Amino acid sequence: MQKTVENKVVSRIYGNGRGWAFSQMDFSGLGTRTAVDVALHRIMKRGTIRRVIRGIYDYPKFSDRLNVTVGPDVDQVAHALARKFRWSIQATGMAALNLLGLSTQVQGRFAYMSDGPNRKYNLDGKELTFMHTAARDSGFKLRESGLLVEGLKALGPDRITEETLMKLQKTIPNELKSKILKDTRTAVAWVRDAILKICREGV
Repeated sequence: MQKTVENKVVSRIYGNGRGWAFSQMDFSGLGTRTAVDVALHRIMKRGTIRRVIRGIYDYPKFSDRLNVTVGPDVDQVAHALARKFRWSIQATGMAALNLLGLSTQVQGRFAYMSDGPNRKYNLDGKELTFMHTAARDSGFKLRESGLLVEGLKALGPDRITEETLMKLQKTIPNELKSKILKDTRTAVAWVRDAILKICREGV
């Protein structure tokens, strides 16, 4: 019986691909909590997955160029924690800019708004911080909507160039643009204006 649960857990891990971070909660329905915990322990002992912080694991990526296993994806870990605790979260500041591809600056701190409590975690020397805020501020229907709003706010109106807008036009899938326009109707005026320019090609 345990082997069946373990096979199901492995299949889900492989199905989400390398870099995926997860908790025991991501396997609910595959078996009892004890069976899933035992399966994760066995899979970790084999070296297939690793524990990155208490209760959170990942299926690590390997860099062929550097010939090393790379560190955990902080955004993946943030979302694994959000699923585990049923938080609504949104990347903010430099984290949003990195996820949008607007910054390649190496970060030491990743900040997320959350409707959960204030929390702080350490990931291989990187700080992952959750800041409590009202649900209406941390939640959009689409992840891309929140990233755009927070990324643009991090840049500020004076640093939003035509080049930036063009890059974001290419980054955001056309099929999402009309949905993003509906999702961000309450954004502040200058952010909304920028989103209108970004999404105009997909409408």
